[in-house]
Amino acid sequence: MATGRNHRPATSRSRGIPEATVARLPLYLRALTALSERSVPTVSSEELAAAAGVNSAKLRKDFSYLGSYGTRGVGYDVEYLVYQISRELGLTQDWPVVIVGIGNLGAALANYGGFASRGFRVAALIDADPSLAGKPVAGIAVQHTDELETIISENGVSIGVIATPAGAAQQVCDRLVAAGITSILNFAPTVLSVPEGVDVRKVDLSIELQILAFHEQRKAGEEPHGEDEGAAHPVAPPAATVTKRPAKRPESGPDGDVPAVMPA
Repeated sequence: MATGRNHRPATSRSRGIPEATVARLPLYLRALTALSERSVPTVSSEELAAAAGVNSAKLRKDFSYLGSYGTRGVGYDVEYLVYQISRELGLTQDWPVVIVGIGNLGAALANYGGFASRGFRVAALIDADPSLAGKPVAGIAVQHTDELETIISENGVSIGVIATPAGAAQQVCDRLVAAGITSILNFAPTVLSVPEGVDVRKVDLSIELQILAFHEQRKAGEEPHGEDEGAAHPVAPPAATVTKRPAKRPESGPDGDVPAVMPA
C-alpha cells in the first residue's frame, strides 16, 4: 500500500470538485459501508440520500463530479461507489498520522479504532510532559516533543492532529508545518495561523454544544434574554437623568483582585 507522502492521487481541487461536495463524501461513504456490510448490492439515490442525511438531488449532483451517474431503474452499485469515493478521498493508501498532546482527549483519539479502518495509521504520539515519555497509550509509546521533527521525517507523516491546550497549539502548529506537515486536524480551542498550502480542519466541541443550546432554546419558544415577543421593551431614561460614576475598584478576596467579568 502506498504511503501518504510519496503517492498522492489527483486531489479534489485538481478535479474541480467543490469543497461542499468533498465535505459530504465521507457521509456517503459511511452509509455505503453500512450497506456493503449488509451485502446490499445496489441502492437508489433516494435511499442513499436518506441514509446520508441529504436530499437526493444534491447527492446526484455530487456523484456527477465523480463521473458516477447510476443506472435508471437499478440505482448505484454499492461496492463500486465505496471504491470510487475511497479513491477520491485518498483512502486507498496509507496515511501516517501523528497526534500531539496526549492528555485525556489525545489518549481518547489514540484509542479510537476508526482511524485504522479508514486508512489512517497513528504513527506516533507526542507530548511535552517528560513523565509521559515511554509510557504506552493504545499500544504506542509516547515520545517527547523534542523528537517531533525526527518522527515526522522518519515516518513520512503529512497529517498532524493537535490535541494540546490552546496556549500551546500555535507553537506546535508552527513546528509541524516547518517539519513538512501540510494537513492539520485541530482540537485545541483556538484559531491557528498557517501558510498557504496548509489545510486546517477545526473540531471544537464547545461550539457545537453552543449551537445545540441555541436550537434547544428556540424549541422551548424562549427569546435569548427570556423576553416574550409581544412584551414591551423598557424605555431608556432621558439623557439628563443618566449620571456617570467613576469605575469602582473590584473587591479583593483571598486570591487577590476579582475581575469585573470572570473569564469563560
